[in-house]
Amino acid sequence: MTIGVAVVGLGMAHKPHIQSLRELGDRARIVACYSPTAARRQSFGKLHPDLPVTGDLDAVLADPGVDAVVLLTPPMAHRDLVLQCAAAGKHVLLEKPLDYTSERARESVDAMAKADRRFAVMLQHRFRDASLKLISIVKSGELGALISASASIRWWRTPEYFNEPGRGMKARDGGGVLITQAIHTLDLFQSLTGPIAQVMAMARTSPQRKIDTEDIVAAAVRFQNGAIGTIDATTVAYPGFPEKIELACENGTAVLEAETLAVHYRDGRVLRHDGGESKSGGADPMAFPHGAHKALTADFLDAIEQRREPVVSGREALKIHLLIEALLQSAERGQAVSLA
Repeated sequence: MTIGVAVVGLGMAHKPHIQSLRELGDRARIVACYSPTAARRQSFGKLHPDLPVTGDLDAVLADPGVDAVVLLTPPMAHRDLVLQCAAAGKHVLLEKPLDYTSERARESVDAMAKADRRFAVMLQHRFRDASLKLISIVKSGELGALISASASIRWWRTPEYFNEPGRGMKARDGGGVLITQAIHTLDLFQSLTGPIAQVMAMARTSPQRKIDTEDIVAAAVRFQNGAIGTIDATTVAYPGFPEKIELACENGTAVLEAETLAVHYRDGRVLRHDGGESKSGGADPMAFPHGAHKALTADFLDAIEQRREPVVSGREALKIHLLIEALLQSAERGQAVSLA
């Protein structure tokens, strides 16, 4: 079965998606590449002269040869486009985040469920090799119960990064470091720890850039099983460092630093898994291998063929939006916020 795919949005995020779809060419065929902006279409066409480029979204969604849509637009456009895709009967793979509010995100999730179409979100850190290894170890139970856990995302974004109109502003992105950068690590973190029950956070915007969203966040968290931990996220840590997750459990401690894993068991064993290098925490946000994108895209195609939920479904991705919303609410109110 070959699945016809349309790519909607031809900005910076398209590179790993196009590369992944090309390498999955025996399973997916790129039918159309859409942008409403002529300059974007022109620059994309020069990079990919073999791919069909269009400025007619209605024609794309009406095309019976398009089975699925890969949506790569800014967050403010997500809900309306997802609803259009649902109405047209198209499956959707959406570049994170789901949207810029959890309410809008839930509308998208419900619309796709009602249309009985597969809905995946590109939170690809779950598909890194080291992440998959740690997920397997945690699911096996060999580390025992979680006692303490931390997530640290100390990245750097240059002034030039924020020169793009609207970047870092609530009107376009809906949020700052949490929803735009840290979301990948936070999604993986909560998938490993289990649900977070309560947060107490502080957040602020540094004087380094002219944005109206947070670029520094620190929080204490309590997990549903009673364990406690911390979340630390920023984009002001020059020159940018690998994101890090630490799980301190009854039988040992696991440390995942970007794509490198070390598990220190209390019986003296040490397991190490060295993965590919990622430099996306630094000046170039696209400086990472595309393997995890490809693996998540393959799971999305599997979900379409098998009529099942993708691993990172829209409903699964909604969990991280609720966490981010709670963190920002806590920072604004100056008090702990519980997650339902």
